[in-house]
Order: sequence, then C-alpha cells, then structure tokens
Amino acid sequence: MTLRSDGKPWYKEPWPWLLMAGPAIVIVAGFVTAWLAIISNDGLVTDDYYKQGLAINQRFQRDHYASDLGLSADVMRSGQQVRLLVKAEGSVSLPEVLTLKLAHPTRAGQDHLVKMTSEGQGFYSGNLDGDVSGRWHASLEDPSGKWRLQGDWQADAEEPLHLASRPEK
Repeated sequence: MTLRSDGKPWYKEPWPWLLMAGPAIVIVAGFVTAWLAIISNDGLVTDDYYKQGLAINQRFQRDHYASDLGLSADVMRSGQQVRLLVKAEGSVSLPEVLTLKLAHPTRAGQDHLVKMTSEGQGFYSGNLDGDVSGRWHASLEDPSGKWRLQGDWQADAEEPLHLASRPEK
C-alpha cells in the first residue's frame, strides 16, 4: 500500500467532483421537471367526464338540426379579423350574432371565443383576441344553441375553412 505524499486535500482533486457531477445533475433535472409539471396545465383531464358523455346526444341533435336546415359556412381570416359566409337552403332566418369557438386540440387555456356580428346577406365579421396558428377545432353556433357547424382548421392555410354539419352515418 502506498500513501500519497503530495499533501493535496480531496476537494482539490478532479475525480471526486467528476463522480459527484452525475447525481447533482440528476437532482437539478428532477427539480426542473417538478417545476414544469406544477406550472403547466395540460387541460386534457376533466372532472365531469361522465356528464359530458351523457350530453353527447344533445350535441349530435344540434348537428342534425343544422343538417336539416342545410347550413354551411366558409371561414376566412386576415390577420386578427375573421369573416364568415353562412349559406342556408330555403328561407332560414340567420341571427344577428353567431359564436365561433376555436378550441386548441391539447391546451384548453388557449381556446378563443369570437363574437361574429352580421353584416347582412349571410356575411359575418369578428376579431380574434390573440394570435392563432397551427391546428384548431372550429365550431360555429347560433346564440340559442339550436344548431352548430364544425370542422378542423389549419389556421396558417391560405384557403378558407368550410364548416358543415356532421350528420350521423
């Protein structure tokens, strides 16, 4: 057995620090992961999933009613301004105000609710309250909640979004 004679203390040697660096990095990464989990809300889990499951038939009835009225809409966007052209078969009276809901597929906190005001002859306009890019679920509803039109929207696309009712197959 040989003894060291250089007299350097252990903390001045590189090997103990190199061996302690791995566990120290893991501890810091654990704290960062916990912090990210606490501050971010994934918005995927709901407390009342059973009630939402029971209400699905009511939502389908709104789609069927829109189909019976022959409703469809085209959504066009220019910057923060959104315009709609709503078409109906026959003599359907359209309301003065419609609601356009833009739901983010994974983050409920980023959803937008746009009040669309009639300009006459089926044209509606409204303004977004924030930046919209990427994929969104779009839903157009009347204020009384009798009908709705739905579609998936790629906000960055050049062509307008066509919303139509989804009757049961």
